[in-house]
Amino acid sequence: MQNFVFQNPTKILFGRGTIPEIGPETALFGKTALLVYGRSSIKKNGIYDQAVASLTDAGIQIVEHGNVRTNPVLSHVREGILLAKEHKVDVVVAIGGGSVLDSAKAICAGAMVEHDVWLFFKGKKSVKTALPMLSILTLAASGSEMNSAMVVTNEETEQKFGFANKLLYPKTSILDPEATFSVPADYTAFGAVDAIAHILEFYFTTEDPHTPVHDRFMEGLIITIMESCERVLKDLSDYQGRADLMWCATLALNGLTGAGLGKVGFPMHLIEHSLSGIYDVPHGAGLSVVIPGWMRHASQERPVKFAQFAQRIFKIAGEDTATMAAEGISRLEAWFQSVNSPTDLGALDIPEADIPKIAENCLALAKVWRMREYTKEKIESILKLCC
Repeated sequence: MQNFVFQNPTKILFGRGTIPEIGPETALFGKTALLVYGRSSIKKNGIYDQAVASLTDAGIQIVEHGNVRTNPVLSHVREGILLAKEHKVDVVVAIGGGSVLDSAKAICAGAMVEHDVWLFFKGKKSVKTALPMLSILTLAASGSEMNSAMVVTNEETEQKFGFANKLLYPKTSILDPEATFSVPADYTAFGAVDAIAHILEFYFTTEDPHTPVHDRFMEGLIITIMESCERVLKDLSDYQGRADLMWCATLALNGLTGAGLGKVGFPMHLIEHSLSGIYDVPHGAGLSVVIPGWMRHASQERPVKFAQFAQRIFKIAGEDTATMAAEGISRLEAWFQSVNSPTDLGALDIPEADIPKIAENCLALAKVWRMREYTKEKIESILKLCC
């Protein structure tokens, strides 16, 4: 285990009936709020009405900024920044999944500067101050409700970039599992895949050979995510299943899984960002395609850790680590298929002939994320294992 500092300032309000707390919590940070949300779902399931009533009762003036896309885009973020500046908002409230929360974070950073917000994503500027943000989570997936990271797509360049800054942690996040009851089966599964991917990035990319605490913690989260996802897919209104899935997705990327691991990377997300950036596929669906291919490529160099994953997650036994690793990857891929998440590029209608284009698209983000070992050739070889 490496030296580390763990500090997470986000306050979590978890459980049934917590949505009406958004008004009093927001009032601690100001009187004018930019309300950021997606499309029609929160108005159909009543979450919008609950939140607006609470904010209004708390004396909050609301400026609305809806229609965030599943893969949030830069142009919409820029519009939100202009609204925030025009109305001199004090605080941003986000209601939705990771796309909405990420857009809100970008607005919080961009509203405080005169330069274009995309410069943050390119690593050309750093965040010095930001508007406070609060959230009501409606999709278990990204962990954005309790971390400082965000991802946005520049639709003009087809680049999907992400970065994190300590000033972008939500002040308060409300996690009511009932708010996820209306999430359909496909996006429930995609969210579970996203959470698993966050864990696997840390699990497989740390170079520290002695991580027993982290390994057991992450393995437990993965098993629980899989079990709770299966439970929810049988009954989309299963409260306990939704609660387990929601909290696991939060824990997967709130800093605990990576604390003490030293240098880690996000290669699976690096490659998937190009898939959703170019083709606008659901992020979790893109990840379930990339993960098995990346694992097959990486396991050739570190079969022991992959064999450990196979043994502890799927109870695969054997003496040959390479065989165990391969079987574990196949079992994970089969689980993705069992929850109807795609596992090859063809299932996303992405032709194999586009692999060089996708790999080229990855290079700019690899540079920003300081992952220069992911050359065009290496990325192409991984993508060929995703066909």
